[in-house]
Amino acid sequence: MPSTQKTLLAIDYKRGSLRILNQLLLPFATVYEDCNTVQLGFDAIRSMKTRGAPAIAIVAALSLAVELSHKQGTFGSAAEAAKFLTESLVHLRQSRPTAVNLFEAANRLDGVIARAAAASGATAASVSNAYLAEAEAMLERDVSDNKAIGRCGADFILAANPGKQVRVLTHCNTGSLATAGWGTALGIIRDLHARDVLEQAFCTETRPYNQGGRLTAYELVFEGIPSTLVTDSMVSALLREKNISAIVVGADRVTANGDTANKIGTYQLAIAAKYHGVPFIVAAPSTSIDLSLASGNLIPIEQRPGIEVAQIRGQVVEDEGNLKEHESEEDIITTTVHIAAKGINVWNPSFDVTPAELISAIATEKGIIVKAPGAKEFDVKSFLSK
Repeated sequence: MPSTQKTLLAIDYKRGSLRILNQLLLPFATVYEDCNTVQLGFDAIRSMKTRGAPAIAIVAALSLAVELSHKQGTFGSAAEAAKFLTESLVHLRQSRPTAVNLFEAANRLDGVIARAAAASGATAASVSNAYLAEAEAMLERDVSDNKAIGRCGADFILAANPGKQVRVLTHCNTGSLATAGWGTALGIIRDLHARDVLEQAFCTETRPYNQGGRLTAYELVFEGIPSTLVTDSMVSALLREKNISAIVVGADRVTANGDTANKIGTYQLAIAAKYHGVPFIVAAPSTSIDLSLASGNLIPIEQRPGIEVAQIRGQVVEDEGNLKEHESEEDIITTTVHIAAKGINVWNPSFDVTPAELISAIATEKGIIVKAPGAKEFDVKSFLSK
């Protein structure tokens, strides 16, 4: 049922129970849905009720944790429990192909399962408990990592703008709704705001799913951060006219050379930033880094249904376009409308790849990654090995 209580809590977990905030309904209604099986987790990720690379990995891991809790006592051996867990992770990996966090988490959990099953005296209970402990630890680690990213990114921006108020542009949604809390790129904006040095945050609408207009704007308004919404096509004019200090974006996958896959539209922002001399910063936990890929040319790019471009959902307006105040979210009327010519073909990649050459820095929980003097690419592997 809808709730009248606005929230930034996207993942509500306790052992044996997982509820997710249905982000397809934001900002019009706050609706939590049970996500207590692997298939419900898969469906939530695939449909984008849950989105954002860190949150995808966490919901996948925890939906399996909840189903596992309910199946405790039904496994006859450690091997049987391990088989259920590893097969479930194989299925969850198929939910979305681009965000590497999901694969990194599944691979790490596979290792936990294998070690627990191979331990002397292993039982179904010991294997299950090992999985539960690691899956639950992901929640806590994500928040602490995000806050570290926020501090590193804010420090980098302020070092280039000493004693100044800054204006920052972001794309898509990279905040509490996309993570276990706080956020990556939006975490940098939160950190700047907390230091009282943020003059204005600008967020793109982020077509075709409008994660910026629906979700980032929702978070910025919720927290009282000075903010302005622009359409994706306004970015070049914004950079020319509004003295933007930096662009900060998230990442679904960062390759060994620093090429970055992120929400579609990120690449064109980086091109515009390069022309206007605006620093372009990628904010990503180390779990978003895929050292197995040398460059972004090897990143699989998810293709979404064309209907997402041809149709749009929103709140019904009254009184010459003004939003009516409602006593409860149950009274809000939303509708889907078709906005494209019937029969037109649609190309709808969910992500694009920004070359490392266009990226100024990568902010991680381990610190800031920068290029060697004169280099066009990053040496991500050497940084992570320090």
